[in-house]
Amino acid sequence: MIIFLFGISVAGYAQEYRLTLEQAIEMGLQNHQQLKISAAKIDAGEQQVRAMRSQTLPSVSFSASAFYLGDVVTLDKNWSKLGELEMEHFGNTFGMQASQLLYKGGVLRKSIEIAELQKQLAELDMAVNEQDIKFLIASNYLDIHKLINQTQVLEQNKVLAEQMLGNIAKMHEEGMVTRNELIRAELQIKNLEQFILTMHNNHAILSNQLSYALGLPPDVLIIPLENANFEVTVQSQGYYSDMAHEQHPVLQSVAKNIEIAEKNVEIQRTNWFPAISAFGGYNMQRPTTISYLRPSGSSLGLETASMSMPFYNNSWQAGINLSFNLDNLYKNRHQVNLGKSQARVAQEALTLAQQGIEIGVNAAFLKYREAEQQAVLMNESKALANENYEIVRAKYLNQLAIAAEMTDASNAKLNAELQYVNAIINALFQYYSLLKSTGTL
Repeated sequence: MIIFLFGISVAGYAQEYRLTLEQAIEMGLQNHQQLKISAAKIDAGEQQVRAMRSQTLPSVSFSASAFYLGDVVTLDKNWSKLGELEMEHFGNTFGMQASQLLYKGGVLRKSIEIAELQKQLAELDMAVNEQDIKFLIASNYLDIHKLINQTQVLEQNKVLAEQMLGNIAKMHEEGMVTRNELIRAELQIKNLEQFILTMHNNHAILSNQLSYALGLPPDVLIIPLENANFEVTVQSQGYYSDMAHEQHPVLQSVAKNIEIAEKNVEIQRTNWFPAISAFGGYNMQRPTTISYLRPSGSSLGLETASMSMPFYNNSWQAGINLSFNLDNLYKNRHQVNLGKSQARVAQEALTLAQQGIEIGVNAAFLKYREAEQQAVLMNESKALANENYEIVRAKYLNQLAIAAEMTDASNAKLNAELQYVNAIINALFQYYSLLKSTGTL
């Protein structure tokens, strides 16, 4: 059953894909769905800027109509028909109006500036997402590296266990050891095979997860090309703190929010200024109706009469319009104070973000130093465990040690080697975590 399951894990992910961490990050930045969403938000911000700039252009409207005009019927006060005036039946109108805002305290300019700041905010959000995705890819990549290293350690120990099993089998044939020691050695090999199976399956699972971020087929088996051993030059903690305060996109985003809040205050203040605009228009209407006086039998001897003619009546106008909401004199100050309060909230948020970044850099720096020291200690432990294994193995083959001692030495050797390869990967992981804490990964 174990061999069958192991076959499934290998056959299901037979297609290998080898790449470096740099290649993996580049592919992730090109294919990750979150970054596509961020790019769409940036494009929406650009369109918003263009839409706000278009508000500075004149407003122009055109209208036209065609209609049927019926005859005019005149009635007296008793609703009796007095007469009927025949009208020109076909009528139509054309009109064009234009206006241009000349002054409103700079509200349009400030609105455009806010739109540009919001676009920059979307770009910074994308930078934050890029940092998260880079770190996610690096973490998965290093986890795969760790699994491969652990598998190699397990397979090397399996080879040693099989060699030891051969020696015990010979000793058993010669009657030097009992059957239970032979079984103990066989069980140790089976345990190693189970661990190896788990490593292979975990490798396949991580490869599947990482494949979606990289835009690869989901059934590939990702194999790192780089050696996990690395050397980096780490600066002082102050160096990374300064770098974070200067370049971290989160701090830059919060700073943009402060600028937006201050611009909103400026926009609210424009309500204390009148709006001045220029306007003009042209109208053309048909038919033309003319009213005139004509003799009648009334007491005045005159009456009003109308007639329509199939002519167009043309007119135009141009001028300046001034408007101001008087209630802004006593209402708008509350909106201005609200905007100032929101700006203070944004400023306090910046202080909080700076403190959070400082805490994050400090923790990441100390964790890297710890991981670096642990790698050195684990290397020393591995050397001691290997030396102990060789000593106990020689004693066991000469019947100077019991099987339990041999098992303990084998387990200690295996654990020390696994801890060492894990420590190497963890040191690299903590280094990338340090870079991410500064926003410069």
